[in-house]
Amino acid sequence: MDGVSLTSAAWDAMLSIAEPERLLFLVGGVLFGLVLGVIPGLSGLIGLSLLLPFTYSMEPLAAIAMLIGLMSVTTTSDTIPAVLFGVPGTVGSAATVLDGHPMAKQGLSRKAFGAAFSASVFGGLFGAFLLGMSIPVLRPLILMVGTPELLACCIFGLSLVAALSGGNAFKGLAAVCLGLLIAMIGEDSQDGELRWTFDTIYLWDGIPVVPIALGLFAIPELADLLIRRSSVVREEFRSVVSSQLDGLKAVLNNKWLVIRCSTIGSLLGAVPGIGAAVIDWIAYGHAAKTEKGASETFGTGDVRGVIASESSNNAKEGGALVPTIAFGVPGSASMALLLGAFTVHGVVPGPDMLTKDLNITYAIVWSVALANIIGAGLCFVGAGWLAKLALVRSTLLVPLVLGIAFIGAFQGQKAWGDLYVMLGAGAFGFLMKRFGWPRPPVILGFVLGALVERYSFISVLRYDFEWLLRPGVMVLLAFSAYVIFADPLKRLYKSLSDSSSQPKESSKKSISIHWNVKQLTFTCVFGCLFVYGGLTASEWTSGAAMFPSFVSWVGLVAVAFVVLSSLCYPEPADTDEALSGFSRQQLASRAFGFFAWAALYLVLSNIVGMLLALPVLVFGLMYQQGKESLITSLKGAVLLFIGSFILFHVILRVPWPTAFLGELLPSFREYWITKIF
Repeated sequence: MDGVSLTSAAWDAMLSIAEPERLLFLVGGVLFGLVLGVIPGLSGLIGLSLLLPFTYSMEPLAAIAMLIGLMSVTTTSDTIPAVLFGVPGTVGSAATVLDGHPMAKQGLSRKAFGAAFSASVFGGLFGAFLLGMSIPVLRPLILMVGTPELLACCIFGLSLVAALSGGNAFKGLAAVCLGLLIAMIGEDSQDGELRWTFDTIYLWDGIPVVPIALGLFAIPELADLLIRRSSVVREEFRSVVSSQLDGLKAVLNNKWLVIRCSTIGSLLGAVPGIGAAVIDWIAYGHAAKTEKGASETFGTGDVRGVIASESSNNAKEGGALVPTIAFGVPGSASMALLLGAFTVHGVVPGPDMLTKDLNITYAIVWSVALANIIGAGLCFVGAGWLAKLALVRSTLLVPLVLGIAFIGAFQGQKAWGDLYVMLGAGAFGFLMKRFGWPRPPVILGFVLGALVERYSFISVLRYDFEWLLRPGVMVLLAFSAYVIFADPLKRLYKSLSDSSSQPKESSKKSISIHWNVKQLTFTCVFGCLFVYGGLTASEWTSGAAMFPSFVSWVGLVAVAFVVLSSLCYPEPADTDEALSGFSRQQLASRAFGFFAWAALYLVLSNIVGMLLALPVLVFGLMYQQGKESLITSLKGAVLLFIGSFILFHVILRVPWPTAFLGELLPSFREYWITKIF
């Protein structure tokens, strides 16, 4: 098709989308997507599931515009809770937490918002541009991507653990191995072996990513905020005034970083199976390895970390549409639902989308572009007001956010197990943070675990070890080796150079052994987990045991190096400066109170239902833990209950699990308003 006809099709598609009715549906989808992104645990996948039935009677382009509008912006508004509370609104914003939340603590939340929304809209537009211009070009390239290349891509993603480990690569390697083992829980896809299910049906299908992500990142941050009993912004930074324009300027000053990370998001989004939970980490790791001075500033409030994450996770949507439109192969779970919507409305993905149905293809492109512009614009308008939440006392905010996080975690599989997993992961993540262990490698290993095992099994089965000689694989593995070994080799060379330049008398140093019992005890917990993993895997069939055994022993070796390094070069027992002013007794008492109330909420939820137990959680945390007044605590509990009832029960119609009270009064539960228990 020539350039004139392409331009004509693109222009006609824009005029079609600009019609008032279709534009109204697009804006409606954008608004719904923004709301879902703000609420932790409610992803675009849930939104598409909710909206899809309502589109059956709609005109095709209007229905597609509304669904595209929703899907395109959930990773824009999810920045708001990630920055303010350290709670990823969706898994696509988990990497944003690393620098966005520290910026909020420093009084720079507006700058973080400005950078995030600007990077999001640029990334989204880049993805739309790539979708519009490169489908014919990328078609032969996508067909060339085989399982070995996908495996090498996953290995490259795992190699970024060095950039996510806070300066201790051994801890990062052990953490990523733990994430890989967690990903293998459930039924083995090769031999059907049940691995680490402990006779629990819930674990047969594995653990979903939402409760793990919320547990590792949200719960520890919320616990720290409540322990401090202050606002998100610490006192020493309250005088700092930032502007969203500062964030926009930062994006413009780092335009090449935006382009690189948007390219990463678009290209990886076009590869089926590489989802949102992976792409932002890969882009963040790339920035951490390539940006000047990033090794010292990333993770402490560097705006470039926010830019890298947000530009990539919005660009991925345009990339994921490439295989969906061109071949009918969904690039993600959300795209699978969108593919279903195409089928319902008589749109057949494939070669026709590049020829006679080119107007529909470009209508999708314009929908992605407009949705990103509208979504970012709305966030820009409201973010200044939302940033003021960072000044509100955490004793008021934390109980409300925690309650919503529990409801959001339940929305994944509608299973009680999700709540237990989130609380357990939260407690473990809290300990990891206390003892200076990096949490990002755990989630990176978790989201890539199933893919790595599947791709490695298929690659070896089909190609034996010749898959290592494929050109694309060799390039990616070479990059992986560079990422892993570059920094250690540089440090070794620098150490040798410094020692050789000093006199022999001064270069003689004695290595003293330091014992930090708590640090070593927590490190040994990792070692015990890997020993248990290796021993239990030895009892399975060879196909089910091969990968877990390998990961367990690699993790054990990493733990051994962590122990040696901690003996010779001790780290402080408490690595969080924000809590350095509290005694150990205060920290233990307040942390225990936080997790005790969270556990009590799960107990009460099983008895009276999640929604009825919610005000008890809020009241207890505000009054008993936060030392708020009785009236304030009661108001907070009642307001959250009413708001949650309207949003989740009335509007979203969440199917609440049946509690003991519902089983005791089955006839009473038949009424719509009483189906909350």
